[in-house]
Amino acid sequence: MSDEELGEVGKARHAAIFSTPLFTHAWDGDHELNAVLRERILDHMARQRGVAKSNRGGWHSEIGELEFCDAPGRRLVARMRALGDEATRRVLAADQQRESAMRWSVTAWANVNRQGDFNAVHVHPGSTWSGTYYVDAGEPVDADNGTSLQLFDPCQGRSTLYPPLGPASVYIRPKPGLMVLFPSYVPHMVFPHDGAGARISVAFNLSGQPQS
Repeated sequence: MSDEELGEVGKARHAAIFSTPLFTHAWDGDHELNAVLRERILDHMARQRGVAKSNRGGWHSEIGELEFCDAPGRRLVARMRALGDEATRRVLAADQQRESAMRWSVTAWANVNRQGDFNAVHVHPGSTWSGTYYVDAGEPVDADNGTSLQLFDPCQGRSTLYPPLGPASVYIRPKPGLMVLFPSYVPHMVFPHDGAGARISVAFNLSGQPQS
């Protein structure tokens, strides 16, 4: 191949296809909100048995819109919708023919993990976005990393290539006030909690329909 032909390869077009968006946002300065959410969640846990889903040990509340948290729960649900709007707007920004404003149906539930409790690998099928909000990190022994959320590449075939075309998984360190948002098809898990306090999070799904 000639030098001229080799030089032509520099003009190759590049596009990222089938990428997986991940959004994180820290709602700072909300110690009071998190304190109230923590109190309402632990009080509800004391009165309700909870359900078994991906949790292995720990407590998983019923699914709804955090009605048992009253006004603080409604405030948090509003934030879920706001981040869903922003994430959808950014993802669809290149497609001017599509409407990014959505009407979101929200389902949410609280998770409380204590020493040794974890969540097995799972997905949330049938939704647009899934996410987690951290109320309390639970005084983890490993303060630098906490009890991490692990997100896996939904196309595990990429990790078998050499060199691999991107990481096989990423880790999210829990921090009070942090909200994480990702497509519902992304597999994820929570490591066994190793901490003196309760690790409290609120998981949620956003299912969208275009605004009429």
